[in-house]
Amino acid sequence: MTSRNSLVWFRRDLRLDDHAALHHALQSSRRVVGVFVFDTDLLDGLPADDRRVQFIYESVRELDACLRTYGGYLIVRRGRAAQEIAALADELDAESVFANHDYEPAAIARDRAVAQLLRQAGRSLQTFKDQVIFEKDEVLTLAGGPFSVFTPYKNAWLKRLAAEPEALRPFETLPHLAALAPPPPGHALPAMEALGLRPNADPIPGPGMAGAQAALDAFLAGRLADYDSARDFPARDATSRLSVHLRFGTLPVRLLVRTLRERIAAGTGGPGAPAWLSELIWREFYMMILFRNPRVVTQSFKLAFDAVAWDEGLDADALFAAWCEGRTGYPLVDAAMLQLNRTGFMHNRLRMVTASFLTKDLGVDWRRGERYFAARLNDYELSSNNGGWQWAASTGCDAQPWFRIFNPVTQSRRFDPDGAFIRQYLPQLAGLDGAALHAPWLAKAAALEKAGVVLGRDYPLPIVDHEQARVKTLARFGVLKKEKVEE
Repeated sequence: MTSRNSLVWFRRDLRLDDHAALHHALQSSRRVVGVFVFDTDLLDGLPADDRRVQFIYESVRELDACLRTYGGYLIVRRGRAAQEIAALADELDAESVFANHDYEPAAIARDRAVAQLLRQAGRSLQTFKDQVIFEKDEVLTLAGGPFSVFTPYKNAWLKRLAAEPEALRPFETLPHLAALAPPPPGHALPAMEALGLRPNADPIPGPGMAGAQAALDAFLAGRLADYDSARDFPARDATSRLSVHLRFGTLPVRLLVRTLRERIAAGTGGPGAPAWLSELIWREFYMMILFRNPRVVTQSFKLAFDAVAWDEGLDADALFAAWCEGRTGYPLVDAAMLQLNRTGFMHNRLRMVTASFLTKDLGVDWRRGERYFAARLNDYELSSNNGGWQWAASTGCDAQPWFRIFNPVTQSRRFDPDGAFIRQYLPQLAGLDGAALHAPWLAKAAALEKAGVVLGRDYPLPIVDHEQARVKTLARFGVLKKEKVEE
């Protein structure tokens, strides 16, 4: 059945091509208008110059420009999404609103509210799978239940993809763009200031579809082949830098998986291609976990771990503040936190190291660290952030065993052996060599003097002793009555 008018509600899918909701709207409507809402339910908790909001704005502006080249346009509003979408559908007499699925609890509740408002007005909300290859209950155990361990999930995911290669088929939009409604005379995209936003002094580079394609091309050409072996070293530019584009949908995940499969089949992707494919599958695994277990937003996936008593009070608050500000006295941890605070980016290895340090060295609740990352990460995505934190804290599905505790000095020596990353963010330690750089408090007085470092003045002494913290953590988790062993 063909609708007279339809809205395509862009959310975390800020692109024109291979877009499921846009594809279906164009196929079933005479006139299609795109809309994006800067949702005040989200914006009200963010600074006006949040760099992620600027990334969204620049991506939305590019999307509007692309739509205009094909005769269409984008309406941009600020307000509560449910009310804005319902009002705009009424204003344009749109019979249907098309959007893509979202799997976060708040987004599901929002879409339910939108659907109800539209239904009361005789309209409909139609949503489609777009940001993942397989969703919800599409990958299940042989017994028909959900997976809680990654490797069996990955194997089942790959098996289903082999049986259903059409899951990677792109949703065509460009051949059908004649259905786009033309912009009204004088219609223009609102300026950032008109939307209550301010530019960030250090924006995320390369927003939009063009930025996503450039980042993908650079990764495929220079870093994919060695991704498996190089990705753990934060001083190297070895990661894809595509997570922010996946988060905001400036390129389709189908393109990424299709490209990887083609390179793996042709033998041109090196060992890095299957390693990166595994990371994309991890992303969907955590989305499935969140969708089926929305309680993990506030609770441990393994409910028994909610019995763990994390430290609270003024001392814990002081330790948490030192962690946030990069002044723990452990150089790799501090350099990682400074990178996050200054750029919004943190290397995945460092996410594991810093999360383990907060929970198992400092004894601070993983939820506090998760919220801090949520406020700072350019690529913040609830499912992956929650899954990663619960993995590090040993409270999640397929998590790090609780008795396995990262040694921050060992991690530093192993993954930043020459100290290049540490020196980048802690230049006051640049004069230290070898072991002294990774553990300044163990350095000889002559080495510190030569480097011009006075501990407690130029760089803090450790706020906790790792070995003592390890013992305390084993006791903390002892309530679970498991064997206490550190690997």
